[in-house]
Amino acid sequence: MRIFLDANILVSVLNKEYPLFTYTSRILSLADKSKFTLFTSPVCLAIGFYFAEKKYKSISAKNKIQILCGHLHIAAINKNTVLQSVQNPEINDFEDGLEYYSALESRCDCIITEDINDFYFSKIEVLNSESFFEKYLFGN
Repeated sequence: MRIFLDANILVSVLNKEYPLFTYTSRILSLADKSKFTLFTSPVCLAIGFYFAEKKYKSISAKNKIQILCGHLHIAAINKNTVLQSVQNPEINDFEDGLEYYSALESRCDCIITEDINDFYFSKIEVLNSESFFEKYLFGN
């Protein structure tokens, strides 16, 4: 299963934000399992860095991002992704459009985000971390 992680999932892990960390850290640990491939985008990493830097300062935030990048695939954001995002009349939030088309181009099966309503236009499954955990991991 190919999974796209939105910025708020990364922020939860980087900053150990409870109660979400309970689910998001388990989801991130799927990177070590061959059944799952985890993706995020450069935009999500930048957002994650911004919030980690506010909590931990720059050097520590960079180290956390570097470790995170060792476990994730980085989905491309290119001209095609940008154009699809701005040309789709259903998409009101440009950043969400970038994430969505980045996930599609990476052939992701689902997007995990805590803001599932932001992806109302999605043609692929969108779950929050707790729902993903219950649907795909609980009891495994």
